[in-house]
Amino acid sequence: MIRRTRCARGISALVRRGSSVYERQAVLPRLLPVAPAELTDISRESTQKLCLRLASALRHERQRGRAGHWTYDLNRHLALLQAYRAERARLAELRLGDILVHGLSYRTAARRSQP
Repeated sequence: MIRRTRCARGISALVRRGSSVYERQAVLPRLLPVAPAELTDISRESTQKLCLRLASALRHERQRGRAGHWTYDLNRHLALLQAYRAERARLAELRLGDILVHGLSYRTAARRSQP
């Protein structure tokens, strides 16, 4: 049990460090088929689409690993997880920026505009 806990902490630290130094233009083309325009677009909508695509790729990679499939790659799995967490953090920053710029969340604005 102790060994598994140490391993989990080590992997968690590896993913955290990797997501903190993540560079979209360098890493993402190796993980997903993306157009050059998608790499440079840092809008909220584009980041959200990339998060969904990364989540799907991560889910498929996890399924391959659990099934013991010969195409499973632990390094790809870790890279997908690092990219996913970095893109989710970027999306959270973009959402926070929208809230700060507009003064309130979209849900609150929608509720206030309804009669």
